[in-house]
Amino acid sequence: MADLHKLTIAELSEKLAAGECTSVEVVNDVLASIDTTDGKVGAYLTIDRNSALEQAKAADGARTAGKELPLLGIPVAIKDLLNVKGQPCTCSSKILEGYTAPYDATVIAKLREAGAVLLGRVNMDEFAMGSSTENAALGKTSNPWNSDHVPGGSSGGSAACVAADEAIAALGSDTGGSIRQPAAFCGCVGVKPTYGRVSRYGLTAFASSLDQIGPLAKTVKDSAILLEVLCGHDKMDSSSIDMEVPAFGRNLSDDTSLAGMKLGLPKEYFVEGMDPEVEKAVRDAVGHCKSLGAEIVDVSLPHSKYAIAVYYIIATAEASANLARFDGIRYGLRIDGKNPLELYGKTRAAGFGAEVKRRVILGTYVLSSGYYDAYYKRAQKVRTLIRNDFTEAFKQCDAILAPVTPTPAYKLGEKTDDPLKMYLDDILTTPVNLAGNCALSLPCGFSSTGLPIGLQIIGDSFAEETILKVGHAYEQTTEWHKQKPGL
Repeated sequence: MADLHKLTIAELSEKLAAGECTSVEVVNDVLASIDTTDGKVGAYLTIDRNSALEQAKAADGARTAGKELPLLGIPVAIKDLLNVKGQPCTCSSKILEGYTAPYDATVIAKLREAGAVLLGRVNMDEFAMGSSTENAALGKTSNPWNSDHVPGGSSGGSAACVAADEAIAALGSDTGGSIRQPAAFCGCVGVKPTYGRVSRYGLTAFASSLDQIGPLAKTVKDSAILLEVLCGHDKMDSSSIDMEVPAFGRNLSDDTSLAGMKLGLPKEYFVEGMDPEVEKAVRDAVGHCKSLGAEIVDVSLPHSKYAIAVYYIIATAEASANLARFDGIRYGLRIDGKNPLELYGKTRAAGFGAEVKRRVILGTYVLSSGYYDAYYKRAQKVRTLIRNDFTEAFKQCDAILAPVTPTPAYKLGEKTDDPLKMYLDDILTTPVNLAGNCALSLPCGFSSTGLPIGLQIIGDSFAEETILKVGHAYEQTTEWHKQKPGL
């Protein structure tokens, strides 16, 4: 069968169960799509073809034997900061070139248990530090809708490969918007789960109190199916929450009514300088949700204006500590020196890119003696105020509707000379990470230049079912998610 790579998880699962195709055929079709289009997109760093086909054969055998698994035979791409035993895990950094993961991350083990086929490693900003996947040391990724534009970041490779039909779904990580922003830029669906909902064991940490692993997929339904597989308590992760995992995918119904739901609209998220086309698309989406029966209520998140400053203090401080392990002694790149200090300096200078160095230096500064109270401690206090804003808002509504980004995807190289301008792209996504809430991004329109625009649906802690319900109802009654880039 042709065009299997264009189908969703739900559609492929039906065909596979009915015997209309095999997992080997699906994987071969996806590999053919990669061969045809990835020269333009550049999503993949490595593809393990032989392993993928062996996994597909095993999936076909399991299905013949009567096994029923939620992702049996479905090809999934992996962001290059998740450990997959026997595969590279470079975090798109020269300092980890040649490193091979000795174990599976918990989410990878869960994918295997669910029958998924692991395709390969996709590109990202180095150590997840960036908003455009331009801070990547090992490859260049373009937006599938326009190769002159960025795919977003740091999970740019994950979003680009899904949008380009080079994978059925992908895993990404979201520290300050790194799933939702590239999903918005590339026109797919991305979910940032509640902090603690998905185990971080086996994720190469950037900022440990902010990082969360989540799915990027073609539809809300697919995201729900994948999220259900990923969630669950893990004793290997001290931040993992021990609570029952809802049947996210199975609980989504065909009912598109939002009657009885209150959806909040925060005035602070329609920021000055926002692209008028983005604002119109999001406000149109809000109106559409109202037409489905939802009540739209005004809410306020007054401390969200401080989110960027707070985020870049806390995230860089945690990065400074987490990246200290990459020193040339234990693994990765090693450049010898006359003494340990010179070895550290030479190795880290050669191995880390400019953005990683910038953030490590900033993080070390805010944690240093004399500045800890003035910066880091104060940022943590404001973080609590941001969290309290969401708590108060969710007393008035079930979920919040907002833009994901102030603009559609910008051109490659447009902001690389001005890191601060790029940091400000995260203004609408970082508050969710600071609060630890869940959120998703899904397509809600296109700019006049043909670039996707994303709608952000924000939920309270552990309210994934609510945001998935709202997103699914919106998606089923609109056509935006059906459009494909002209590759």
